[in-house]
Amino acid sequence: MILAGDIGGTKTALGIYSPEKGIGTPLARETFASAKYACLEDIVAEFRLKFDFEIEKAAFGVAGPVAGGKAVITNLPWTIDEDQLKNALDTSSVKLLNDLEAISWSVSSLEENDIYALNDNGEPEKGGTIAVIAPGTGLGEAFLVWDGSRYLAHASEGGHADLAPTNELEIELLRYLLKKYERVSYERVCSGIGIPNIYNFFKDSGRIEEPAWLMKELVNVQDPTPLIVNTALEKESSCPICKATLDMFISFLGAEAGNMALKILPTGGVYLGGGIPPRILPQLQKGLLMKTFLQKGRMSKLLSKMPVNVILKSDMALTGTAYYGLEIL
Repeated sequence: MILAGDIGGTKTALGIYSPEKGIGTPLARETFASAKYACLEDIVAEFRLKFDFEIEKAAFGVAGPVAGGKAVITNLPWTIDEDQLKNALDTSSVKLLNDLEAISWSVSSLEENDIYALNDNGEPEKGGTIAVIAPGTGLGEAFLVWDGSRYLAHASEGGHADLAPTNELEIELLRYLLKKYERVSYERVCSGIGIPNIYNFFKDSGRIEEPAWLMKELVNVQDPTPLIVNTALEKESSCPICKATLDMFISFLGAEAGNMALKILPTGGVYLGGGIPPRILPQLQKGLLMKTFLQKGRMSKLLSKMPVNVILKSDMALTGTAYYGLEIL
């Protein structure tokens, strides 16, 4: 039996998988609010009390860099250690993966109805490198390369690369954020934690007025991002500040996906994962993301042939970690 986990800043999902059932059908599965627990071991202990399975090995996709068998979770006060998890699980085989690496392991299993193509001109090259960029709580990036028989996933921390504004408005936003942060990365504007930064820029700069009714609602929520995004989707004509916020987010996502495409040449496709892209699919279909993706001067023609897909399937990190546990670990 394999214990697989998707450890995020907002939620942690755990599942039990077996070779007989494969990654498509967990024997048990549960989701936990990450911030309510002091550490991953506490969640694992609660899960095992409820589901009494003999665990042979475990793999966890974590939202943060992994080095030396340890990971510091980017948006949680947790440090996860493979050796500590081995003791907690009483097993000799535990592996930590970057969460985007975990998602990437399951990309090759996607079927036609699991994705939505944004680039009508995309022509995937067999065995071509694949890029994965996923805005959720943070911004993750990873890639896959073909080894002659299968795709192998590789982690990166590209979401923390320096923000590169492409127009005067984005330059003004960068100046605004540099007053708040010592350094501004793409994650500061292209993630769940980044969306409020864009919103506050429009509000604090006086460019767009914040509606009184929305201000009252925002006071009562702990995380403003869902409210801002939902308002932009549902009340596009009556809430200019939310619409402008979402449009700028999409613009940055397209630009950074294009930057990634220039660096690794993903002729096998660019995949947009994470929780946000499928939620805002109606806005992505309007073309702004592809416009900024292709806005690369002399390289635009090269990028125009690359498939750009939104991953619609949920639980990609969990199933990818399960795949790694069953097939690689």
